[in-house]
Amino acid sequence: MIVQTAIAGVSGRMGRALLEAVAADVNCSLHAAIDRPGSPLVGQDAGAAWGVASGIHVTDQPLAALNGAHALIDFTRPEATFGYLEACAAAGVPLVIGTTGFDDAGKARIAKAAQQIAIVFAPNMSVGVNLLMKLAETAAQVLQEGYDIEIIEAHHRHKVDAPSGTALGLGQAVAQAIHRDLSSCAVYGREGVTGERDPGTIGFATVRGGDIVGDHTLLFAGIGERVELTHKASSRATFAQGALRAAKWLQGRAPGLYDMRDVLNLN
Repeated sequence: MIVQTAIAGVSGRMGRALLEAVAADVNCSLHAAIDRPGSPLVGQDAGAAWGVASGIHVTDQPLAALNGAHALIDFTRPEATFGYLEACAAAGVPLVIGTTGFDDAGKARIAKAAQQIAIVFAPNMSVGVNLLMKLAETAAQVLQEGYDIEIIEAHHRHKVDAPSGTALGLGQAVAQAIHRDLSSCAVYGREGVTGERDPGTIGFATVRGGDIVGDHTLLFAGIGERVELTHKASSRATFAQGALRAAKWLQGRAPGLYDMRDVLNLN
């Protein structure tokens, strides 16, 4: 089966990576390229960015563009995602959401839409990162006593949310594994005289600079040793490949809210 794939936010960095990934995948075909109203790309051929005529012109009308699509992949901003969510629900098209930065109310809107359509919603589409999260659970269960837990993440200067969705996902995976509530044990910044570290906390540190695609390290610091689990992305292609894998996996799925662990059979 050739998955007729629609891509949202084609003017963005991930949008361009997804266009290239679809063009290179023999099991996918570009069905629609969607961007925000007012985008200078609207009306242009979606392949113009890399000098290839795709035959698909960029549109700012998602509902019309989804007619006949098998899946939509969205890596935009939360406010834009809600529009795509409504369009997919109305069109009955499965949705892959790689957008991060949602609050609890936003996540609840996604969960409600998943009663109508199949959705893969994950803070990181990378296969390696999702394996890291699985390993993090095992490590946390073994190292929860006598080890301080810290999560360090680094991204490019243009990223607008912090900590990253992946860092928060790692924190949630660790907290659940050792029966802690992340909302009450997370520490997101330290400054001044903070006092001695509370051993029950999970710390987050954020770095922003340059063109860093995405680095994440989960650190267990004990007495006399440290255990570090690290993933470093060198290209957005890894996220695009994971998103395409999710779009293919969604075909024929019942409505529901899934994540990359379901896609990769890691649950």
